[in-house]
Amino acid sequence: MKVRPTSLPGVCVVEPEVFGDERGWFLENWRGERYAEHGLPDSFCQANTSRSARGVLRGLHFQWPEPQGKLVWVTEGAVFDVAVDLRSDSPDFGRWVAVELSADNHQQLWIPEGFGHGFQVLSEHATFSYLCTRPYRRDYDSVVAWNDPAIGIEWPLVPSALSAKDAAAPGLNEREPEELPTCASC
Repeated sequence: MKVRPTSLPGVCVVEPEVFGDERGWFLENWRGERYAEHGLPDSFCQANTSRSARGVLRGLHFQWPEPQGKLVWVTEGAVFDVAVDLRSDSPDFGRWVAVELSADNHQQLWIPEGFGHGFQVLSEHATFSYLCTRPYRRDYDSVVAWNDPAIGIEWPLVPSALSAKDAAAPGLNEREPEELPTCASC
């Protein structure tokens, strides 16, 4: 397994070791002790999967005041995956990084607590899986506008579909400071 940092401190790409032969391939999606050796969580409390069509955009989601860290990957298709630093006292506040995750490249993205997350489907369909460090709490579910000019994400496609929540999401400048994570709280 290889772990490489991105341009956004704390966010990293994980490249699991893939074992292949004439039958196909095998990889470990997650193994606590191996991830812990790289400073990543050695336990998670929730696993989720979604499936979406080409152009669907989900995000930018975060949970507050109980932030979630997420380990994400794609098992079918490909997505443009984005992490945004939403910690109001971070020197990287509002900065984003994106990677293409696909069933072919087997890469994972670690998104620490205090970061927003979103993705857009690049293939006909994509099945997206993720492990969370804290359980989902509807009362703590939050979102920042996917197209906030203060963040400036360069999405590859015009979105084909958004949820009502994502379409109505406020920008960073519309959030009160107490509505956003801080470095000390994550």
